Amino acid sequence: MKAVCLLSGGVDSATALAVARREGFETYTLSFDYRQRHRVELAAAARLSAQLGAREHKVLEIDLRAFGGSALTSDIEVPKSRAREQMSAGIPVTYVPARNTVFLSLALAWAEVLGAFDIFIGVNAVDYSGYPDCRPDFIRAFETLANLATRAGLEGGRGFRIHTPLIELTKAGIIRLGMELGVDFSLSHSCYDPAGTVACGRCDSCLIRRAGFAEAGVQDPVEYAP
Repeated sequence: MKAVCLLSGGVDSATALAVARREGFETYTLSFDYRQRHRVELAAAARLSAQLGAREHKVLEIDLRAFGGSALTSDIEVPKSRAREQMSAGIPVTYVPARNTVFLSLALAWAEVLGAFDIFIGVNAVDYSGYPDCRPDFIRAFETLANLATRAGLEGGRGFRIHTPLIELTKAGIIRLGMELGVDFSLSHSCYDPAGTVACGRCDSCLIRRAGFAEAGVQDPVEYAP
Protein backbone atom coordinates (compact mmCIF):
# COMPACT_ATOMS: atom_id res chain seq x y z
CA MET A 1 0.00 0.00 0.00
CA LYS A 2 1.10 3.55 -0.72
CA ALA A 3 0.86 6.56 1.58
CA VAL A 4 1.57 10.24 1.11
CA CYS A 5 3.32 11.71 4.15
CA LEU A 6 3.52 15.44 4.80
CA LEU A 7 7.10 16.16 5.87
CA SER A 8 8.20 19.54 7.20
CA GLY A 9 11.59 18.42 8.49
CA GLY A 10 10.65 18.65 12.16
CA VAL A 11 10.32 16.09 14.95
CA ASP A 12 6.59 15.44 14.51
CA SER A 13 6.42 14.91 10.76
CA ALA A 14 9.54 12.72 10.81
CA THR A 15 8.03 10.50 13.49
CA ALA A 16 4.73 10.28 11.59
CA LEU A 17 6.69 9.16 8.51
CA ALA A 18 8.45 6.51 10.60
CA VAL A 19 5.07 5.26 11.85
CA ALA A 20 3.84 4.95 8.26
CA ARG A 21 6.92 2.90 7.41
CA ARG A 22 6.39 0.67 10.47
CA GLU A 23 2.81 0.03 9.34
CA GLY A 24 4.08 -1.31 6.04
CA PHE A 25 3.31 1.59 3.72
CA GLU A 26 5.40 2.51 0.72
CA THR A 27 5.87 6.18 1.54
CA TYR A 28 5.86 9.25 -0.69
CA THR A 29 6.93 12.42 1.12
CA LEU A 30 5.65 15.90 0.34
CA SER A 31 7.16 19.18 1.52
CA PHE A 32 6.38 22.79 0.68
CA ASP A 33 8.48 25.81 -0.13
CA TYR A 34 5.85 28.38 0.77
CA ARG A 35 8.42 31.20 1.14
CA GLN A 36 8.52 30.54 4.86
CA ARG A 37 10.99 32.34 7.07
CA HIS A 38 12.54 29.00 8.05
CA ARG A 39 13.08 27.53 4.59
CA VAL A 40 16.11 25.68 5.99
CA GLU A 41 13.56 23.07 7.10
CA LEU A 42 13.34 21.90 3.48
CA ALA A 43 16.89 20.54 3.58
CA ALA A 44 15.99 18.72 6.80
CA ALA A 45 12.92 17.23 5.14
CA ALA A 46 15.02 15.91 2.25
CA ARG A 47 17.52 14.36 4.67
CA LEU A 48 14.79 12.68 6.73
CA SER A 49 12.95 11.42 3.67
CA ALA A 50 16.12 9.68 2.51
CA GLN A 51 17.00 8.40 5.99
CA LEU A 52 13.54 6.89 6.47
CA GLY A 53 13.43 5.23 3.07
CA ALA A 54 10.70 7.15 1.23
CA ARG A 55 10.10 6.00 -2.33
CA GLU A 56 9.85 9.57 -3.64
CA HIS A 57 10.18 13.08 -2.20
CA LYS A 58 8.55 16.14 -3.75
CA VAL A 59 8.85 19.82 -2.82
CA LEU A 60 6.04 22.03 -4.11
CA GLU A 61 6.40 25.80 -4.37
CA ILE A 62 3.52 27.93 -3.09
CA ASP A 63 3.98 31.63 -2.37
CA LEU A 64 2.00 32.10 0.84
CA ARG A 65 4.08 35.20 1.46
CA ALA A 66 1.87 36.83 -1.17
CA PHE A 67 -0.86 36.80 1.48
CA GLY A 68 1.28 37.22 4.60
CA GLY A 69 -0.71 37.31 7.81
CA SER A 70 1.83 35.26 9.77
CA ALA A 71 5.21 35.78 11.38
CA LEU A 72 6.42 32.91 9.19
CA THR A 73 5.36 34.50 5.90
CA SER A 74 5.78 38.24 6.56
CA ASP A 75 7.93 40.68 8.50
CA ILE A 76 5.97 40.20 11.73
CA GLU A 77 8.41 39.43 14.56
CA VAL A 78 8.57 35.83 15.79
CA PRO A 79 7.75 35.69 19.53
CA LYS A 80 10.66 34.64 21.74
CA SER A 81 11.17 33.36 25.28
CA ARG A 82 7.48 32.93 26.04
CA ALA A 83 6.17 30.93 28.98
CA ARG A 84 4.05 27.86 28.29
CA GLU A 85 0.99 29.73 29.55
CA GLN A 86 1.58 32.45 26.95
CA MET A 87 2.03 29.90 24.17
CA SER A 88 -1.30 28.27 24.93
CA ALA A 89 -3.24 31.52 25.31
CA GLY A 90 -4.91 31.96 21.94
CA ILE A 91 -3.71 31.50 18.37
CA PRO A 92 -0.13 32.83 17.94
CA VAL A 93 1.19 35.06 15.16
CA THR A 94 3.16 32.09 13.80
CA TYR A 95 -0.12 30.53 12.65
CA VAL A 96 -0.14 30.50 8.83
CA PRO A 97 -3.70 31.03 7.53
CA ALA A 98 -5.20 27.77 6.20
CA ARG A 99 -1.76 26.14 5.89
CA ASN A 100 -2.74 22.57 6.77
CA THR A 101 -5.88 22.85 4.64
CA VAL A 102 -3.74 23.81 1.65
CA PHE A 103 -1.10 21.16 2.38
CA LEU A 104 -3.59 18.36 2.87
CA SER A 105 -5.45 19.32 -0.30
CA LEU A 106 -2.27 18.99 -2.35
CA ALA A 107 -1.34 15.75 -0.59
CA LEU A 108 -4.81 14.49 -1.49
CA ALA A 109 -4.25 15.38 -5.14
CA TRP A 110 -0.96 13.46 -5.26
CA ALA A 111 -2.49 10.52 -3.38
CA GLU A 112 -5.28 10.30 -5.95
CA VAL A 113 -2.77 10.22 -8.80
CA LEU A 114 -0.66 7.58 -7.02
CA GLY A 115 -3.66 5.41 -6.24
CA ALA A 116 -3.00 5.89 -2.53
CA PHE A 117 -5.80 6.19 0.01
CA ASP A 118 -3.69 7.01 3.06
CA ILE A 119 -2.23 10.36 4.08
CA PHE A 120 -0.06 10.85 7.18
CA ILE A 121 0.30 14.20 8.95
CA GLY A 122 2.18 14.84 12.20
CA VAL A 123 -0.35 17.11 13.89
CA ASN A 124 -0.54 17.06 17.66
CA ALA A 125 -3.28 18.32 19.97
CA VAL A 126 -1.33 18.10 23.26
CA ASP A 127 2.02 19.91 23.01
CA TYR A 128 1.13 22.32 20.21
CA SER A 129 1.08 26.08 19.75
CA GLY A 130 -2.67 26.68 19.56
CA TYR A 131 -3.10 26.15 15.83
CA PRO A 132 -6.74 25.44 14.85
CA ASP A 133 -5.68 23.18 11.96
CA CYS A 134 -4.02 20.68 14.32
CA ARG A 135 -7.25 19.68 16.08
CA PRO A 136 -9.00 16.30 15.70
CA ASP A 137 -12.21 18.03 14.57
CA PHE A 138 -10.38 19.59 11.63
CA ILE A 139 -8.82 16.27 10.61
CA ARG A 140 -12.16 14.47 10.71
CA ALA A 141 -13.76 17.23 8.65
CA PHE A 142 -10.99 17.10 6.04
CA GLU A 143 -11.26 13.31 5.78
CA THR A 144 -14.98 13.72 5.04
CA LEU A 145 -14.17 16.34 2.42
CA ALA A 146 -11.55 14.08 0.82
CA ASN A 147 -14.11 11.36 0.28
CA LEU A 148 -16.69 13.75 -1.11
CA ALA A 149 -14.50 15.86 -3.38
CA THR A 150 -12.49 13.26 -5.34
CA ARG A 151 -13.22 10.68 -8.00
CA ALA A 152 -11.18 8.13 -6.06
CA GLY A 153 -13.20 8.86 -2.93
CA LEU A 154 -16.46 8.24 -4.76
CA GLU A 155 -15.41 5.36 -7.00
CA GLY A 156 -12.31 3.88 -5.40
CA GLY A 157 -14.08 1.63 -2.93
CA ARG A 158 -11.75 2.08 0.03
CA GLY A 159 -12.11 5.72 0.93
CA PHE A 160 -9.35 8.10 1.99
CA ARG A 161 -8.00 8.07 5.52
CA ILE A 162 -6.04 10.89 7.17
CA HIS A 163 -3.68 9.31 9.70
CA THR A 164 -2.68 11.35 12.76
CA PRO A 165 -0.62 8.88 14.80
CA LEU A 166 0.75 11.59 17.12
CA ILE A 167 -2.47 13.46 17.81
CA GLU A 168 -2.68 12.48 21.50
CA LEU A 169 1.04 12.23 22.34
CA THR A 170 3.12 14.72 24.28
CA LYS A 171 6.28 16.05 22.64
CA ALA A 172 8.33 13.78 24.88
CA GLY A 173 6.19 10.83 23.82
CA ILE A 174 6.72 11.71 20.17
CA ILE A 175 10.48 11.89 20.66
CA ARG A 176 10.56 8.52 22.43
CA LEU A 177 8.46 6.95 19.67
CA GLY A 178 10.64 8.44 16.96
CA MET A 179 13.78 7.08 18.57
CA GLU A 180 12.21 3.63 18.89
CA LEU A 181 11.46 3.75 15.17
CA GLY A 182 14.97 4.82 14.21
CA VAL A 183 14.46 8.51 13.40
CA ASP A 184 17.76 10.40 13.36
CA PHE A 185 16.69 13.66 14.99
CA SER A 186 20.08 15.22 14.27
CA LEU A 187 18.79 15.57 10.69
CA SER A 188 15.69 17.50 11.77
CA HIS A 189 14.96 21.20 12.11
CA SER A 190 12.23 22.87 14.18
CA CYS A 191 13.19 26.54 14.58
CA TYR A 192 10.90 29.30 13.27
CA ASP A 193 13.63 31.97 13.20
CA PRO A 194 17.03 30.38 12.56
CA ALA A 195 20.30 32.17 11.93
CA GLY A 196 21.38 30.26 8.86
CA THR A 197 21.10 26.63 9.91
CA VAL A 198 21.43 27.33 13.64
CA ALA A 199 18.23 27.22 15.69
CA CYS A 200 17.47 30.29 17.79
CA GLY A 201 16.50 28.22 20.83
CA ARG A 202 13.94 30.79 22.02
CA CYS A 203 10.95 30.71 19.62
CA ASP A 204 7.88 28.71 20.63
CA SER A 205 8.85 25.79 18.43
CA CYS A 206 12.38 25.60 19.84
CA LEU A 207 11.15 25.86 23.42
CA ILE A 208 8.55 23.11 22.95
CA ARG A 209 11.15 20.91 21.28
CA ARG A 210 13.79 21.50 23.97
CA ALA A 211 11.29 20.82 26.75
CA GLY A 212 10.25 17.61 25.00
CA PHE A 213 13.79 16.29 24.75
CA ALA A 214 14.43 17.23 28.39
CA GLU A 215 11.28 15.42 29.52
CA ALA A 216 12.19 12.39 27.43
CA GLY A 217 15.62 12.34 29.08
CA VAL A 218 17.36 12.56 25.70
CA GLN A 219 20.02 14.97 24.49
CA ASP A 220 18.71 17.16 21.67
CA PRO A 221 21.23 16.66 18.88
CA VAL A 222 20.70 19.95 17.01
CA GLU A 223 22.75 23.13 17.45
CA TYR A 224 21.25 26.17 19.17
CA ALA A 225 22.46 29.76 19.21
CA PRO A 226 24.33 30.74 22.42
